[in-house]
Amino acid sequence: MQIKFTETVLRDANQSLVATRMPQKDFIDILDTINQAGYYSVECWGGATFDSCLRFLDEDPWERLRLIKKHIPNSKLQMLLRGQNILGYRHYPDEVVRLFVRHSIQNGIDILRIFDALNDFRNIEVAVDETLKCGGHAQGTICYTISPIHNLESYIRMGKELEQMGVHSICIKDMAGIMSPQEAFDLVSALKANVSLPIVVHTHSTTGLGPMTYMKAVEAGADCIDCAISSFSGGTSQPATESLNYALKQMGYESGLKEDVLKQINDFFKPVKDKYVASGLLDPYVLSTDTDALTYQIPGGMLSNLVSQLKQQNAIDRLPEVLAETPRVRADLGYPPLVTPMSQMVGVQAATNVLVGERYKNISKEVKAYIRGEYGKAPGIVDPELIKKVLGDEQPITGRYAETLAPEFEAAKAKLAGIAESDEDVLSYLAFPQIAEKFFANRAEKRINRVSYSIRQI
Repeated sequence: MQIKFTETVLRDANQSLVATRMPQKDFIDILDTINQAGYYSVECWGGATFDSCLRFLDEDPWERLRLIKKHIPNSKLQMLLRGQNILGYRHYPDEVVRLFVRHSIQNGIDILRIFDALNDFRNIEVAVDETLKCGGHAQGTICYTISPIHNLESYIRMGKELEQMGVHSICIKDMAGIMSPQEAFDLVSALKANVSLPIVVHTHSTTGLGPMTYMKAVEAGADCIDCAISSFSGGTSQPATESLNYALKQMGYESGLKEDVLKQINDFFKPVKDKYVASGLLDPYVLSTDTDALTYQIPGGMLSNLVSQLKQQNAIDRLPEVLAETPRVRADLGYPPLVTPMSQMVGVQAATNVLVGERYKNISKEVKAYIRGEYGKAPGIVDPELIKKVLGDEQPITGRYAETLAPEFEAAKAKLAGIAESDEDVLSYLAFPQIAEKFFANRAEKRINRVSYSIRQI
């Protein structure tokens, strides 16, 4: 029996433990070794990596992708794409989505895990279609959550809808680590009985359930699991690659992973982790098991960012209040799954409610857009009083919001004439305009400084 492994240390483990602050220089020397480990795929891009490269690390995310592809040709490179949101926090017109998908594949991505935060699959249709047209692997995603309106039957319907869309595989994305072993067994079994596609399971160790959940998922027929090398595993990250590989091999499964190479990878990342802990970048809080997450359902990346944001405001002591407020805000918004961008929107609103001292005195523009229907159809009923406060007599959008958006790429390209060096630069700008402009300016300045330095040396 075969079980495939996806390694997450370069993306989700990085995002969940250190808020995606791992610079290229901290992993480049291990890429050739990762290439030899036997992973089915390496998740290395998308999610918050794109934003973080530009905003915090002064790195070109496209160059990072090309570099990783150069060193890891043996495993499929994988990214997380937010459907119509791409890698940003708003909906983009269809032409931008198609161009982003096309350039992602051209620059090295093999598998696109495509999701919509609301499981509104109208918002992934274009990305899936373009992935198929470009010869990429389209992995449709079910964002797993627990609420009064989410159940096994609803997830089966989602699986069938994804299969009809033409995806190559389906991922069950448990971003908060709340899926129990029995729930995983039941869900994977149901999907295997109702769809004919490979099933990938993604979870986190936040609640301590992760390894057990994976074991039961594999028992039910899951084809692939997401894990992180042990030094970057546990807590809000994924279960450890080495541990799951060891356990599953004893049960008769073959993974194709090479244990000696895994040890080399882990030995490399141990001092990297120690450095992050010493600097405060990796807060021990996110490494602990927190069963309260079964209540507030906050995913790893969201939790690490909440901790970081509250520290910046000297309000880390208010974290318990923010965590308690989060499920209340989620219920008010119709029980959206807490995955990017909804997790950030709900988390920021919960923090605002706590820090301001009055619920919804200040409402973020993103939450207002959600209530207007710009992000898609809410899974459940949004609080009527909140709707009235935001919309007044205005009617919410019921159609697919992206269809109302005018093309943006050519106008952005013209605006960036003499600044953008490639279509990829234009796409970076469209995703994060102000951040990208700052990055372009820094890039140009560094080049001028290098030239000046060379002349002085001569």
